[in-house]
Amino acid sequence: MNKIRPIGIVLDERDRAILRLLQDDGRLSNLELAQRINLSPSACLRRVKLLEDSGLVARYVMLLDEDQAGLPGTAFVLVTLDQQGRGALDAFESAIHDHPEVTECCLLAGTADYMVRVVYADAADFERIHTDVLTQLPGVTRVQTTLALRTVKRTTALPV
Repeated sequence: MNKIRPIGIVLDERDRAILRLLQDDGRLSNLELAQRINLSPSACLRRVKLLEDSGLVARYVMLLDEDQAGLPGTAFVLVTLDQQGRGALDAFESAIHDHPEVTECCLLAGTADYMVRVVYADAADFERIHTDVLTQLPGVTRVQTTLALRTVKRTTALPV
């Protein structure tokens, strides 16, 4: 497994253990985290603070279960724009942030310009998203959708 090599900070095995544990459960108390990595609570807290201050820890979030939230459908949509200039990309990227159904958007190198991950409740909801959201975004000339049948692996954890 490739281990991350953050810029400007040297990680030892305890730092890596802290990162693995917090990626798995960001609500661990400092006391529990310290016990799991065999450090005093004050030493553990100092390490966590250094990791946060280094910029390696981007933020803490709560992850929701998509099925329980009533959004069991996932679609991956390839989006092609009419232009690829900076203005067209900026307009699209600015507009995509206004739509909570879009959970991820990546600029691509290849035939399509963007890949967008969309969550939806049912077929009617996806039709609404397709017709009223995706095709109405600035510069969009084509969308090509692939529906996910089942998620085999999905993680937010990076290998450390």
